Amino acid sequence: MIGRLRGVLLRKEPPVLLVDVGGVGYELEAPMTTFYELPAVGEPVTLHTHLVVREDAHLLYGFAREAQRRLFRDLLKVNGVGPRVALAVLSGLSDEEFTRCVSEEDIARLTKVPGIGRKTAERLVIEMRDKLPKDIPLTTTPVTADGPAAPADPVSEAVSALVSLGYKPNEASRAVRGIASRGLSAEEIIRQALKGMAV
Repeated sequence: MIGRLRGVLLRKEPPVLLVDVGGVGYELEAPMTTFYELPAVGEPVTLHTHLVVREDAHLLYGFAREAQRRLFRDLLKVNGVGPRVALAVLSGLSDEEFTRCVSEEDIARLTKVPGIGRKTAERLVIEMRDKLPKDIPLTTTPVTADGPAAPADPVSEAVSALVSLGYKPNEASRAVRGIASRGLSAEEIIRQALKGMAV
């Protein structure tokens, strides 16, 4: 099992990361809550990882904090929740927001996450209630600017990332269109779009 990677961040195109560890490039998928905490491309990074082995692929998922990985693993134990849906949950909700949704039984908020219907949301509330950690931090590190390594078109990157997280292309385009995106990084556009879609 690959439990942690420490290396140089080569690429970040939500939801995919590429990390160079001693000359080997590891490709990982990560939730947007992790993207918000990543350093700039070319900087050192440490990620907690979870490996999913399927017949047709070995998929590696990366998380900025151990608490995120723990929550991801707990989500995978819920009936009807696979890695794609767990990633969408962690992208649309911070640790604190998810904890609040479960403790307050906020089914309506949970069903706004792509791939979560009413029955799955109800299962999440029931099955996650006793599993949630008590030490969830209230804030996360703000995202840092990428400088010259930022993509030429962060708007397109944001739309693409939202689609890969499970949103329909027209929903993603509409959410991004409503944001004054001049000068914002793709991560910041995605963050604001996700907040807007959650309302």
